[in-house]
Amino acid sequence: MPRDHRPAKSVRVLLAEDQKMMRGALALLLGMEPDIEVVAQVSAGDEIVDAVLVSRPDVALLDIELPGMSGLDAAAALRDQAPDCRVLILTTFGRPGYLRRAMEAGAAGFLVKDGPVEELAEAIRRVLTGETVIDPALAAAALSAGPNPLTARECDVLKASADGATVADIAGKLHLSESTVRNYLSSAIGKTGTRNRMEAMREARQQGWL
Repeated sequence: MPRDHRPAKSVRVLLAEDQKMMRGALALLLGMEPDIEVVAQVSAGDEIVDAVLVSRPDVALLDIELPGMSGLDAAAALRDQAPDCRVLILTTFGRPGYLRRAMEAGAAGFLVKDGPVEELAEAIRRVLTGETVIDPALAAAALSAGPNPLTARECDVLKASADGATVADIAGKLHLSESTVRNYLSSAIGKTGTRNRMEAMREARQQGWL
């Protein structure tokens, strides 16, 4: 069906994707669907909420790893500020921890990018009707992986330890004592079964806990 002959009520979609080529391809392919209209496109996570409030999409299609704010944090913000907008996470990284965090943030769906566009279009339609749409293989992996064993503070300390930050740097950034930072790091290393904080951070990222 040509674009000029769309149904009177199209599904309005916002795209959040930092890779320009991917964003353009998604917009083009989804725009070819007779009942879907891409009404806004953003390249950074901290642009999502404002763009949703202005363009009022029915569905926000969000990548996870975005500059400024992650798609998961943006999903949580949308749950509070634009509850009528359904969130569908579309990511390259099908990590069990990401799926759990997406659901906790109020996302209505979670798909990986290697699927066909017809599947994505159908997922957009389904989440709009109130369904929850999750990649089956990822759902099974999330169930077998179990919950995130790290506390919120342990996650904060691991995130702050990136780029070679010292214990003193982390303590100053998070307003904690150095001994408390060491305790959190030790606990995180033990829970991830790794040998040091850098390995712990890599493992936590791989699992989607950070």
